[in-house]
Amino acid sequence: MQDILQQIIATKRDELALLKAKKPSLRDALLNSPTGIIAEFKRRSPSKGWIKEEGRADIIPLSYQQNGAAALSILTDEHYFGGSDDFIRTARQNGVTLPILYKNFVIDEAQLYAAALCGASAVLLIAACLSVQQCSALLKKAHELGLEVLLEMHSEPELEYAALGPDLCGINNRNLGSFVTDVENSFRLAEKLRAATVPSGSAAGGPVLVSESGISNPATVRALRQAGFRGFLIGETFMKTADPGQALRDFIAKL
Repeated sequence: MQDILQQIIATKRDELALLKAKKPSLRDALLNSPTGIIAEFKRRSPSKGWIKEEGRADIIPLSYQQNGAAALSILTDEHYFGGSDDFIRTARQNGVTLPILYKNFVIDEAQLYAAALCGASAVLLIAACLSVQQCSALLKKAHELGLEVLLEMHSEPELEYAALGPDLCGINNRNLGSFVTDVENSFRLAEKLRAATVPSGSAAGGPVLVSESGISNPATVRALRQAGFRGFLIGETFMKTADPGQALRDFIAKL
């Protein structure tokens, strides 16, 4: 019988290997994808309640991968979104190799360690939750841990955060205060966002633009791509159907 301590140390080595392993790049995946769709595993929302309470992390994320997603987003907030860090672990254990965005309200670097350890490729930082100084420190730590950063903004005053040098810049079409969604927000802020980005402080070539929330029509994706976006985060449109993976496939077919 193997010594218990030896088993523990062996497990720790496996955990550290995962923490230090090079993650698939969300930025590269979007730049190289003909669709740019980040399919989201989202079981619940504060405004709509349960969307798919029975949704399984061992089935839906892999189905997204098999049906053409460029990358995945997995909600890990438990209280408001019914998520868990274990959902990312489960997706990885069941064959997901695509980049995965750790979708949560990150306010402390401990959450970055959690994201790296569970197998995420990138982490979401939300300007509305952080001061510029806090965001800068978290972005730096995320990069030290091998995580890319999708920096989310919603309003014009928040565009100053783009100068911090994130790998990806997201425009959230959902107001986090009222949860009202307006896709026009992405179009309004796209040009201003590019002007606010400081090339010398950003990832090589500047940040990749991502439109988040409220996207339910392939025509909207086409229009957003014309406006300069390369990533399109879509969750409820797929998750509210009986088969999210098939819904993704049908959506892509219409692109």
